[in-house]
Amino acid sequence: MTAPLLITRRQHIALITLNRPDTRNALSGEAMFSAFESLVDELNADLSVRAAVLTGAGTAFCSGGNVAEMRDRTGMFAGSPEEITERYRQGIQRIPRALARLQVPLIAAVNGPAIGAGNDLACMCDLRIASSTARFAESFVKVGIIPGDGGCWLLPRVVGHAKAAELALTGDTIDAEEALRIGLVSRVVSPDELLPEALKLAGRIAANPPQVLRWTKQLLQQARTGTLDEALDAAGRLQGLAHHTADHAEAVAAFFEKRAPVFSGGAA
Repeated sequence: MTAPLLITRRQHIALITLNRPDTRNALSGEAMFSAFESLVDELNADLSVRAAVLTGAGTAFCSGGNVAEMRDRTGMFAGSPEEITERYRQGIQRIPRALARLQVPLIAAVNGPAIGAGNDLACMCDLRIASSTARFAESFVKVGIIPGDGGCWLLPRVVGHAKAAELALTGDTIDAEEALRIGLVSRVVSPDELLPEALKLAGRIAANPPQVLRWTKQLLQQARTGTLDEALDAAGRLQGLAHHTADHAEAVAAFFEKRAPVFSGGAA
């Protein structure tokens, strides 16, 4: 069996590809869930990685859950309500939990349909760029279920409560231009430009100090649920550490010397 995720390196950037084109990259199976957990562990441990891009193999970004398994009541959809609840906890819910602890910025390069859990997967990323062929849907109601992977928590934090409610309660599919209009994605490009643009954005991020990037993402993540006082406390603590990094000293020196800085990620 081929790996559910392919990981390649472009200097300080990790390119991650959902590799189940036969199922339109559906998020199902122990191999897929474990792969996301292993991916996060690997990227967190590798301090040379400064940014990551997630895309899909084939014509879809991610089709969400496996509807054939829903029909047949197999896999994670088999058994009693209590058994299905536990399978969600031990199955697909491991993906948002894993990505929530990813320390490096993650860009979704949405190359095609992002449906149901696929839409939620895009929302688990920090930034989203869409191909003009991309389509988005919080479509769980269309198959008589709810967003079991955290979509009702994720989507409002990207597009706001009212628009998230509209998408989740209607199950409507929107195109890339509408996704851009409502802020679900930050830009729309042609299919040929998608990966180069995503990698270019990742490169602009990766040009910055690696540890400071991780700390900044940590503060952005905390801001989703924390108070202002908690945010200020965390910012003060991390800022004290940042002022003692070699990369801060290098950035200041480069500013005065009018040159491009070279960041190593090391301590002062």
